Amino acid sequence: MNTLYYRLCRAGTTCLALALGSSIGVAANKNPTSKLYVADLEGQAEIDTGERIEDLDEKSVHNAQGTVIETKEDGTNAMVFSNGTGIYFHNDTRVEVKKFVQEPFSPNRSDLEAEPSLSQTHGFVPRGTIGLCTPRMVAGSTMVYSTPHGSVSIRGQKVVIESDDFETRISLIAGDVTVRGGETDGGGQTLQGGQQAVIRQLPGQPTQIFVQQIPDEQMDFVEDKVTMACNARKTVYFDVAEKQNNDLASGQPGIDGDPTSSTVIDEDTGTDVGTGEGFLSIFDDETNATGGGDTVDVLIPVEVTPVETPVDVTASASSITS
Repeated sequence: MNTLYYRLCRAGTTCLALALGSSIGVAANKNPTSKLYVADLEGQAEIDTGERIEDLDEKSVHNAQGTVIETKEDGTNAMVFSNGTGIYFHNDTRVEVKKFVQEPFSPNRSDLEAEPSLSQTHGFVPRGTIGLCTPRMVAGSTMVYSTPHGSVSIRGQKVVIESDDFETRISLIAGDVTVRGGETDGGGQTLQGGQQAVIRQLPGQPTQIFVQQIPDEQMDFVEDKVTMACNARKTVYFDVAEKQNNDLASGQPGIDGDPTSSTVIDEDTGTDVGTGEGFLSIFDDETNATGGGDTVDVLIPVEVTPVETPVDVTASASSITS
């Protein structure tokens, strides 16, 4: 079997070769990492990737699964996930992306209103307010957002979730969702467009769910949040591109623009040869050469340029002569 050696290198040091089966490269081709794109940003917000916490930047791209996004008291932002879902974060909001995975999808798709492939999403909102605007979801896709008081299974399309210490409010502008209160609520309640579920859990009392029409005084607030989410998803879509692994072999930044950072101990010297900014290279034991013969599929955001409506020449001429 042709074995590929992944070598972790740092400038001025000896490379440490790690023997890995070539099937790893094949697996990478099949399932590119799910992404999120920062479409709009006001004030301060940050993202915790599990490795570091950094300020969000507009038009930045991040791996989605396992991240924690948090807006400060003066901050709001809007993001687009690579399945086409727009999400708006009100100020002082925290969202933990527990799970977000996608099946591979074909490039150059024509229907941007449809989800590009089957996906699974699980987000947790311990506090704050989010607005969600989903694409037309593929049969079999799942999207669940939970709070300390309950959860909502979303099949589309425009939803607002508000979470605080004792109460969760789920408002459905349009689409189809099922709301559950706590882990013991197996059946749940299905909302219709214009309805709101209030999940309330007071200390020492069981969880209660009340379903009502969205109060008139809350409608503008709720509609504004989903509008911001829908506007965000109109600005970008994700496509698939192939990238040569030899970009890594040449010491260039990785697929996400960041150099590889790892901690690896050389058994011969007992020293750490992997901490800090390094890069992965690929060594083929049959050709005795370093390189990246394989390609990997990567998800890339494609910004959508608004198209202006052409001026009505007839109308313009009429206005001039009148």
